[in-house]
Order: sequence, then structure tokens, then C-alpha cells
Amino acid sequence: MVIRDPALVGYVRNILCATVGEDRCGAVRPYILRVPIFNANMAPNGTMQVFTGLLLRVHSEAELGAVLGHEFGHFEARHTLERFRAARSSTDILAWAGVLGSLAPSYDVVRAYRNLEITLISSLYSFNRDHEREADRLGIAYLNNSNLRPQAAAQVWERLIEEYQADALSKGLKKPRLDRVPFYATHPPQVERATTLALLARPEAATRDDGAARYRAALAPWLPQLLDDQIKLNDFGASEYIIQSLAESGWTAPLWHARGELYRLRGAPRDLVHAAQFYGEAIALDPAHPEAHRGLGLALLKTGQAAAGQKALLRYLELKPDAADAKLIGMMIPKEVPAP
Repeated sequence: MVIRDPALVGYVRNILCATVGEDRCGAVRPYILRVPIFNANMAPNGTMQVFTGLLLRVHSEAELGAVLGHEFGHFEARHTLERFRAARSSTDILAWAGVLGSLAPSYDVVRAYRNLEITLISSLYSFNRDHEREADRLGIAYLNNSNLRPQAAAQVWERLIEEYQADALSKGLKKPRLDRVPFYATHPPQVERATTLALLARPEAATRDDGAARYRAALAPWLPQLLDDQIKLNDFGASEYIIQSLAESGWTAPLWHARGELYRLRGAPRDLVHAAQFYGEAIALDPAHPEAHRGLGLALLKTGQAAAGQKALLRYLELKPDAADAKLIGMMIPKEVPAP
């Protein structure tokens, strides 16, 4: 799961250092894990885990710095150790409450122990949420004191809210309530976090560089893999939203190809028509994109356009003769491919 790319790991470390300061970041050892979900975490010994799903969803150095600064805030404030101690104390009390409750002489005493258990559980989750709020404040303070644009911190959560809503819409579900605190929530509501971070960002820093172009360039070698991992989650609404949001800075061949893959894998008749169109857009931008020719060929075959599909697959093999699926694709192509 660990991505051992010195260039990418070094780049992420540089963003952390640019956010929290060169005098602080030396204690951190970042690791990038190939996990297609939005997450990062920090251990008390300085180990930072950054998931590829996070790298896919943020759009700039400032946005990534906001998340890394938040995690560093946990480390600097020693939240993990405090949570461990609080959890140990609470679970000890819960264990005794369970034992004493089973020996209670009346239901009123049992109910008192049960209320105590609920109170302890609630306070433990509330303790976690308060730590998250403190880490948010520390993270935005790091950004305010850096050369990066602090307004990017709120944008991370605003975009994540939109992704959740797009996901619910595609599944025919009600919009999620992201402004409430569920009983077992370990983090504050996303709406609260976005609003608070927007208020804490220095207004005069809004014109700072956010490093969006540099971030796109650094992530470009990994973008096709990260998009493929996201699409394989079989979460159409979220994946479509992520692709569309990345395309706000301009459509590229990898983005068109990923959108084609998303629609082709869902596989409805109309999806296959759209997929062929998206693959065509990718090929128009990059005629030597082998996977776009492969996807186009497979989509055309499924819509009954055998000649055009076989021709596209032949082009795929010409561009990538050592492909892992070369023999399988070759079985779909007759020796003489008729002209479309």
C-alpha cells in the first residue's frame, strides 16, 4: 500500500514544511498510502499517513497544506496521547459499570449505571470532536502564517460536501445532513468546519498563490492511477463529481479517459454512447493515449460497431504491444480488420 516514489513523497513533505515551517516539520515522516478515500492521520511518533484519495481530491498546495497542517496540529498538541489516556480511563469505568450493574439490587440502580455508560460514551466522542476543532484552528493558523492562501482550507470541506451530495443524488437518496452532530461522530459537521475555517482565514491573504499549477504538475504522473482506483470503487456519483471538479482547470486526456471508463464500466446502453464520445475527446487531445483507444474499442464493440471497435483495439496494441491484456485483446481482432 505504501507508494515509494521519492519525488512524490518529497513533494508532500515540502508542502508540509511550507505550511508549518521548516523548524517544525523535521519531526514528521510522511508516508503515502494507496487508499482511494479522503483521509490522513498522524501518530504520536511523527508518522504521518496520507491517503491517495486525499491527493486526488485536493486541487492545490494550499488545500493539501490545510489538511497536512490539521494533522500536524494533532501531533503538536499531543492529541493522540490524550485520546489514548481518555479512552483507557473511560473503558475502565465502563467495565466496572457493567460489572456493578449486573449485581445491582434494583432496576433504578441498573438504569443509573446505563446512564453512566451513555454519558461516558458521549463524552469520549465529544472529546474527539473538540480535538478536531483545535486541530482545525491550529491548521488554519499555520496557513495564515505561511505563504499559501488560507482560504483554501474552507474550500476543501466545501468541495467534500458537494461530493457527498452528488453521491447521494446519484443513488436516489436524500441529501445528507452535514450540519448536525450524530451521537457517534468523531469529527465536527462538515458545514461547521467549512464555515469556521472561512472565518479564521486572514482576509488580506486571499490574494496569495495557492500553488494549483505546481500541484497539478506534481500529481500528473500519478493522476491516471488515482482516477482508476477511484472508479473501481463503483461509486458513480462521487467519481463523476471528482472528475468534473478536476476538469474545472481544463479538460485533459487522462480526465476524458477516466470519464469514459466510468461510463463504460456502468455499462447502460446510453452510457456506452457517452463513453465512446469521451474516449474520442481523449484521443483528440492525445492521439498516442493507448488506454483511450482500448476503451473506445471496447465501448464500440458493445454497441455493435464491430469494425470501428476492432480498429481502435488494433491501434491500442500498436501503441502498447507489451500490454498485460495484449493476448486477450488480440483475440477480439480478426487478422484482417475491415475499414470502418
